[in-house]
Amino acid sequence: MLTHRTIWEALDTLAERHGLSVSGLAKLAGLDATAFNPSKRISKDGRERWPSTESIAKVLEATNESFDSMMASIVPYSQTSTPARMGGATVPLLGFAQAGSGGYFDASGFPVGQGWDEVRLPDLGDGTSYALEVTGESMQPLYRDGDVLIVSPSAPLRRGDRVVARTHDGEVMAKILYRRTEKRVELHSINPDHAPRIFAPEELDWIARILWASQ
Repeated sequence: MLTHRTIWEALDTLAERHGLSVSGLAKLAGLDATAFNPSKRISKDGRERWPSTESIAKVLEATNESFDSMMASIVPYSQTSTPARMGGATVPLLGFAQAGSGGYFDASGFPVGQGWDEVRLPDLGDGTSYALEVTGESMQPLYRDGDVLIVSPSAPLRRGDRVVARTHDGEVMAKILYRRTEKRVELHSINPDHAPRIFAPEELDWIARILWASQ
């Protein structure tokens, strides 16, 4: 469900992804610099103020983003954007640390070999999906140690999608797909303390879309 909190969090994250403050984002869109300030989100009498549809449209045009890509960085929204079937499904499970080792994936990012565990999670209707368990704190604030991500190597990729990528050197990372062309793949960090990463396509083994995350 789209809430007052998620829409403002999405605008905040969009600004960070483009290296801007919320004031800078507003100015880029041709709006008053204070339009998105925290003080403007709640009225003096305590009522919630929402950004106007016109303001959001101007922001999306200025940043060359879609509404879906803007919202894709907010976990609660993304969890409901792909319907989960009741009853759940058993999917292969692997830790991020193990995923960097050889023998667990084929050339397209599908799980193979021994050493996989199993976990029962919501059924997203994707028969190729598997689960990766987050270790460490490098993916905060969206993903924390112990969170489980459902990943699909067959789901189509779009700009703004949260993805897992594996390099030829065995590095496995959860990122935001910012740009993908024939000559380069630009991945932005979920954690604002980490700089974007740019790869030549041949440097990556595979990229798979994150469909769902436990919280």
